[in-house]
Amino acid sequence: MTRRAAWRGLVLGISILLCFLRYFLVWIAALLRGRPVSNRERARQMSFCGRLALRAMGIGFRVEGRIPAGATLIVANHLSYLDIVIGGAALPCCFVAKREIASWPVFGPLGKMGGTIFVDRDSSIRAWETVAEVAARLDENIPVLFFPEGTSTDGRELLRFHSALFGPAIDARLQIAPAAISYETQGRLTERDLCWFGDELFLPHLLRVLDADAFTAVIRFGQPEIHPDRRTAAWRTHDAIEAMRTASQSLTGA
Repeated sequence: MTRRAAWRGLVLGISILLCFLRYFLVWIAALLRGRPVSNRERARQMSFCGRLALRAMGIGFRVEGRIPAGATLIVANHLSYLDIVIGGAALPCCFVAKREIASWPVFGPLGKMGGTIFVDRDSSIRAWETVAEVAARLDENIPVLFFPEGTSTDGRELLRFHSALFGPAIDARLQIAPAAISYETQGRLTERDLCWFGDELFLPHLLRVLDADAFTAVIRFGQPEIHPDRRTAAWRTHDAIEAMRTASQSLTGA
């Protein structure tokens, strides 16, 4: 481990402790008012932690386009676990993540504190329960962000979008906003080096990120639309994200 990675890791650890402390204070304040922590407060908690974590890891951050607000379903490509940090830093929202993350050390509790909806793709019953949870958050006027590829990739190709979670926005005639996530790199590493995909272990990847030369995480929001059905929503958002990523790669020479 290099000195830079060790220092950033220490700062990240302190930042995570601050996230837990902040949530504890929010929980105490809610308890004194005789109510549970609201989903809106949980979304703000996730946003606070996202901004703090990016600073701790030395990752630059930029938002392009109009940030969605209110009852909007946000659809993004998926490059690594960093995407949740990036999305949270961009706006207070609720995330949909795979069930396995709920059992991860540190990240599982942080996700639960932030109101993350954990989806079990191996169970059709749980999948429909997830759809209902997404609908409930949108009904609370809270943006919901999910990754319809279903897995993270190396960024070279956008996988087919699964359409099930588009359902709540389609049924309620709500806007769906595409979001393109990319990593603008400097020095020896490429975007692909920073992606977490395949069977790579978590810790070696995190150490590589912590030791990376300065890079910038960018999230670009496209034009929100109301779509007539899930299939149309899936392919139109897929094409919009693909076009935004292609355009950004042309500008940066990636």
